[in-house]
Amino acid sequence: MAASTKITVVHRCSISPPRRSVPPASLPLTFFDVPWLLFSPAQPLFFYDFPTTTAHFTQTILPNLKHTLSLALRHFFTFAGKLETPPPPGEPRLQYSEGDSVSLTVAEAAAAAWGGGFEQLTGNHQKIAREFHCLVPALRRGVGQKQPPLLAVQITVFPGAGICVGFALRHVAGDCRTFDNFLKAWASLSADEIPEIDPIVASHDRSVIRDPAGLAESFLKEWRSAAAGKRDDAGNEADWSAYDVMTRATFVMGPKEMERVKKWILGRSETLFGSTRIYLSPYVLTCAVVWVCWMKSHGWSATADVHYLGFIAGGVTRVGYTVPTAYVGNCVGFGRAAAARSDLLGENGVAHAAKALGDTIERLNGDVLGGAKNWISEWEEIRESELHVTLTGSPKVDLYGLDFGWGRPVKMEEVSIDKTGGISLCEGREVVGSIEIGLTLPKSKMDNFAILFRKGLLN
Repeated sequence: MAASTKITVVHRCSISPPRRSVPPASLPLTFFDVPWLLFSPAQPLFFYDFPTTTAHFTQTILPNLKHTLSLALRHFFTFAGKLETPPPPGEPRLQYSEGDSVSLTVAEAAAAAWGGGFEQLTGNHQKIAREFHCLVPALRRGVGQKQPPLLAVQITVFPGAGICVGFALRHVAGDCRTFDNFLKAWASLSADEIPEIDPIVASHDRSVIRDPAGLAESFLKEWRSAAAGKRDDAGNEADWSAYDVMTRATFVMGPKEMERVKKWILGRSETLFGSTRIYLSPYVLTCAVVWVCWMKSHGWSATADVHYLGFIAGGVTRVGYTVPTAYVGNCVGFGRAAAARSDLLGENGVAHAAKALGDTIERLNGDVLGGAKNWISEWEEIRESELHVTLTGSPKVDLYGLDFGWGRPVKMEEVSIDKTGGISLCEGREVVGSIEIGLTLPKSKMDNFAILFRKGLLN
């Protein structure tokens, strides 16, 4: 967390699972985990319309949150643990020992420093991206700790207005499904009048992940090669100065808009693609529009260059064998849709984008591991090329259902896209079946994107 006059830290502590409730553990990384060693932390923020004072929060609400966080960590103990990365031939592992903990910071927002205050931050309109950075906790290394922690939490009180609960998570410890299970466990215990009742189910059995092709060993070799000579900055204080000119905004695509886009594509599909069937899910329809708006907002000329859209595909229902939904770890695949810039920027750009996305998803549906051997090399290429854009998050994870007893969040933001240049997706809050799209762009490009998205590309 960068220094800021906008907040004042009022409390810091470390939260561990209840004493002697979890035996020491050492868990190997599966091939689903290893690629995430190369990813920067996720940084989700949840805003709650919950007027309170800092004193009331710290004296009345915070003790219960600490207690229930400890109870939740009993089941999700890897989040409190450490990532050990010994030199070869040693292999990275998640280690948990008695006393390992998660850092919890409580801060108070300075109302005078925020302009429009809490309401300004929780709208969909354009905002200055750096306004959110001080709400993100830092993954600070402890004394003598070589690796940064896996999870940190910060709760910021906006006196008389609301609360922001922010996280920093290294995804090597678990995918969006796992993290959502942890958040829901903590929230349900916090909202329960009798939190000692423990209904949580979590499985750390790594043997459920099958690796007949030896992908883990192959990925570890690639990871070591990619990581050689690179500084691990996952736990360092962030330098946000480069993002001062960036703006952040949220766009929403609802079922009515999706249906309009679908009809428009189907009306042109035979001419463009013949009798080939196009897979047009709500996700595909939304991402196709966003991809084309993003491309056009950058003002590129139409060339034969191939552009790529990278995304995550859930693996629990695709691997062909049973992985418990309560499994704590990663079980997601990687997809990369490709389309020519000239097609994406043309009058039928949305149809071409949807075709590319739909074809990629159908290949993943048939064999989520079909291109797995290229996951690390492809995602290294994505990070280093302006011809790529990535999607993070999933509309299938009910983030707006995270209720600590204060009601549903009024807004959710993913701050990590400020650095990655990606696009965040989550389920819409107000309309069932809608999808929220989070973007961070320079203001001129954000203005262009907004015009294209709101005007519509299909007129």
